Amino acid sequence: MNNQTPPSKWLSPQGLLWVSVLVACITIGLKTLAWWLTDSVGLLSDAMESLVNLASAVFGLMMVTIAARPADEDHPYGHHKAEYFSSGFEGILIVVAALGIVWAASHRIFDPQPLEQVGLGLALSVASSALNGVLAWVMFRAAKTHRSIALEADARHLVTDVWTSAGVVIGIGLVSWTGWLWLDAVVAIGVALNILKEGWHLIWSASQGLMDEAVEPDVLAQIQEVLHDFSHSRHGRGAASGETVHIVRFDHVTTRKAGQRRFVDMHMHMPAEWSLGRAAALRASVEQALMSTVPGLRATIQLLPSDVEAHFDDPRDLI
Repeated sequence: MNNQTPPSKWLSPQGLLWVSVLVACITIGLKTLAWWLTDSVGLLSDAMESLVNLASAVFGLMMVTIAARPADEDHPYGHHKAEYFSSGFEGILIVVAALGIVWAASHRIFDPQPLEQVGLGLALSVASSALNGVLAWVMFRAAKTHRSIALEADARHLVTDVWTSAGVVIGIGLVSWTGWLWLDAVVAIGVALNILKEGWHLIWSASQGLMDEAVEPDVLAQIQEVLHDFSHSRHGRGAASGETVHIVRFDHVTTRKAGQRRFVDMHMHMPAEWSLGRAAALRASVEQALMSTVPGLRATIQLLPSDVEAHFDDPRDLI
């Protein structure tokens, strides 16, 4: 019996976040050692961001686990939005870390300290950044496959960490070359401003998801294409044979995102003389086509006769 864990398990959101926790622990150790050896406030800022990486990965793992739970009586639409809490929490931690870096670096501007064992410290920082870069690349690919905002948020943070380390390495190199010790603190503040921007982006993205943001434009275009095909389907042999040609149409199409899930609601109009069985069969075909075209989509279609219109306070474009 083969007791090995299937490779695909480690490419799942939970598996990758466990790897992210492990990598964060390794990078914290490497960057803390680099700071201890060099006494560089830039490397200290880099180590502080790695602490945020660890906290974010742990919280993201918790939220992804919750999001994977099936729908229940209290949450009939599922728990998919839990991933947005992960993204928002990570953004908040990034902002806090950035403010802490600015506070620590501001003191060094007026009281610069010499750097020691620069070569070894930079080597440790580069090694940890390489780990983060590889993991971020894998997580971006997995986030697209699983449509996981938690994985995407963690990957974005890891990329920010890579750029942070690159900035620190350049800053320390400039300090060694010019002898201007205050450059170390200036680079640290620049790093903080960069990750502050990324933190705000994650918070904003999470807030839009919690407010039922519409699906992406390319996904909406796929939905419209499927509905367009069905709305031009003609049933019958044509007017030349004396039989009426019926055209199905859709309106009041509304979409939203909830973590990995996407939802679309609409009205489907058809001739009033159709039997319920015929109408239901066509609706099932539309639902199947939509779900096959857009993975993770859930469609809710209300059947209406062609001569009946539903009126809402907000206008909707007809398809």
